[in-house]
Amino acid sequence: MKKERNLQEELAKRKYKTPNPFLYFIYYIVGRTHLLGAKYHPHLEVIDKLPKKGACFVIWNHQSRRDHTFVTTACWPRRLSIVCEYNSFFRSHLHWAFKMNRILPKKVFANDMAGVRAIRDIIKQGGVVAFSPEGTSSIFGDNQPIVPGTGRFLQAFNVPIYSMSLQGSYLTNNKICSDDRIGEVYGQLKLLFSAEDLKKMKPEEIEDKINEDFHHDDYAWNKIHHIKYNSKGTICTNLHDMLYKCPKCGAEFEMVAEKDYIKCNHCGNMATMDDYYDFHPTEGSKIIDTPSEWAHWERQQIIDEIRKDPNYSFSINVKLGYLPKDHYVDKSVTTEICGEGVYTIDHKGVHFKGTRHGEPWSFDMDYKAIMTYPMTVDLTIFSLYVNDEYYDFYPEYRCVGKVLMLTEEMHRLHVNKWKNFPWFDDMYKGLPLGIDLEEKK
Repeated sequence: MKKERNLQEELAKRKYKTPNPFLYFIYYIVGRTHLLGAKYHPHLEVIDKLPKKGACFVIWNHQSRRDHTFVTTACWPRRLSIVCEYNSFFRSHLHWAFKMNRILPKKVFANDMAGVRAIRDIIKQGGVVAFSPEGTSSIFGDNQPIVPGTGRFLQAFNVPIYSMSLQGSYLTNNKICSDDRIGEVYGQLKLLFSAEDLKKMKPEEIEDKINEDFHHDDYAWNKIHHIKYNSKGTICTNLHDMLYKCPKCGAEFEMVAEKDYIKCNHCGNMATMDDYYDFHPTEGSKIIDTPSEWAHWERQQIIDEIRKDPNYSFSINVKLGYLPKDHYVDKSVTTEICGEGVYTIDHKGVHFKGTRHGEPWSFDMDYKAIMTYPMTVDLTIFSLYVNDEYYDFYPEYRCVGKVLMLTEEMHRLHVNKWKNFPWFDDMYKGLPLGIDLEEKK
């Protein structure tokens, strides 16, 4: 009897080598043309070139799904073994390209020894591994804190670390709306740590330096540079996934963003946006200056609200998606629906109660196990690893921006292993922060 195929086992057993020279050259050339990289008008400055030989890491501030072409161009002629999120290896239009280009899989915000072994194998071969220590591309236009443990991880390999800092990439293509907005992208490649530097530093010092190096907000950056990003009239499309709370009346999930405007259906608060990402409020409206500042304001509301209410709970009906083991999922989705139920976030953790494959299924996960979500394609779904298995959650209405921030701030309140940035300390002034309180006892 023929054994049923298990794609996940096949991926876990895959052996990795540095990219094929010929195929990588084709990839590099395409990235230099208007088919891909050149149309974004990249301005890439190589401050420190990668060594001609020898293992090293290239890390970058992950702004969009187009970043790989800018990083590849700046690092040429070295061939990069790029790390990509695990679930993308099971999409019908990506799995073959990933295998041909020897892309490395990694489960984000989850234990993944197979992913670590793949990285280790490339470093042992004297190759270059490129990855984003944030674990996800930018959600709100600025950078995410890097994954805890990154400093210790880099020290274990003891090879040089190069950093690619990008500006403008988020504004060309992001998780709010996946269409391309042609403008300009800037980047600088430099040596961030030598092997000797890593030996002298504490893991926390390494992580602090990376976070500082990645410190950037594309919306604030473009207030200064005023570059046009041609949206063809869709600059606000889906912006309410991120800007879900009205700054005038405080209503949640009443914002609607289409074409070049965003409006609150509850009070009429409204603004248009131009292709420079500048808001233009209508008379009498109250609009926060940039989308990233608006998201920071929403986060502050959550920070305060969950501390005032010890019984705080947020529930949403969701469809449950999973990765089938015997076939790839269609290119238009990241998972296949296998159930439904209620997803809840409260002070004890995140919870699901419903069905999976026609059977009752539930889980409870505390904030020591979860700090944020591995965001994939856009803000219509959120994702989670449960017992090392990947699942998507499709909410009944568009609330993923709040789900993301609420989970992060619950983690910071109760655990705070995944800390926010020092430049946002004012958000938490005088407020309790998880493990920080334990350290003071």
